[in-house]
Amino acid sequence: MSSQTIELANSADLLRARLAARAMAKEIGLGVMDQTRFATAVSELSRNALVYASGGRCELRDLSDHAQIRLQAEVRDSGPGIEDLQQAMSDGFSTSGSLGAGLPGTQRLVDHFDIQSGTGGTVVSIQIVRRRRH
Repeated sequence: MSSQTIELANSADLLRARLAARAMAKEIGLGVMDQTRFATAVSELSRNALVYASGGRCELRDLSDHAQIRLQAEVRDSGPGIEDLQQAMSDGFSTSGSLGAGLPGTQRLVDHFDIQSGTGGTVVSIQIVRRRRH
């Protein structure tokens, strides 16, 4: 099991997280589409940490076993938290004037999506899971 942590303090770190996510997905054998899905999801979550919480941390983990490829990313920040999580997960909702596709769009890109948010910050955990071909 391999892992990598990227501190998110600026836009260069966001690019580092995206590239690391793609590289890890490729290394463990995910196809190009899944590599792109995972890298895009990590990029969006990392961008949210920068925009809404002035930074955070992205942890990438290979949790694969003999039966499944399982790649996880956890993006954590210590910002003010998301006031209305249900509303934030609705398509079209934005507090920054964007399209409001970030969190719901990210959820659609991955197989597992979990978000916890409170006054101490937000933690979003995602996974892409694929059966190994033998």
